[in-house]
Amino acid sequence: MKSFAGKVIVVTGASRGIGQAICAAFGQQAATVVGVARSDLADTGAKVQAAGGKFMAVKADLSSGTQAEAQALVAQILAQTGRIDGLVNNAGIIRRAPAVDFSEADWNEVLRVNLSSPFFLTQAVAKWWLTGGREHSPATARLKIVNVASLLTFQGGITVPAYAASKHGIAGITKALANEWAQERINVNAVAPGYIATENTDALRADAGRNAAILARIPEGRWGVPEDIAGGIVFLSSAEADYLNGTILNIDGGWLAR
Repeated sequence: MKSFAGKVIVVTGASRGIGQAICAAFGQQAATVVGVARSDLADTGAKVQAAGGKFMAVKADLSSGTQAEAQALVAQILAQTGRIDGLVNNAGIIRRAPAVDFSEADWNEVLRVNLSSPFFLTQAVAKWWLTGGREHSPATARLKIVNVASLLTFQGGITVPAYAASKHGIAGITKALANEWAQERINVNAVAPGYIATENTDALRADAGRNAAILARIPEGRWGVPEDIAGGIVFLSSAEADYLNGTILNIDGGWLAR
């Protein structure tokens, strides 16, 4: 792929796991990476810089999921970078409980972080692009939005109703925004990770029965690692993916093909 030198890529949920791996992968492509997280970003910054990229840390809590919060965050980033070439909506949470016991508080929190926040961040970045950012970019430049979906974009899961709803929703807004904005030189796509060894899956991997059942279903025979996801996101953010729009790329070790 062509280098991302001179390009600014914003990654939410950047402090660890998949988000940190995404940041490092863009660093390898010489991007300026803006890492957004509510926790410390020093380790992520060190990895990006060691890979050859530039890093800017932005501490933000996306849990309110409001339009105003997203607009303020995007304005803050633009004030420091002058432009945004790509946005990766990676931040997400999961809450587990039987559906009959699932609390209203958990339901609302998951939907705010996993669905409302990505939509309003994308809206704010697209508004900047459509009201001036595009005119000050090369004629072939495109704004790249990559959402992080899930296997549960396609399946229901067990005891995670809010998470499943939010990830089905991510697929919907990915397609809806691609329909509206493709002719505006904006690409909106998503990656659907399979079972990846991160904090979100600690409970599954700690359950011997569930862990064995999951591994038996994955054709690759192993849990994925964050780096397995990062390459697909870099690709969707690249010029090589200019004709991809509204796509959900499964990176799951073959799970959905089973």
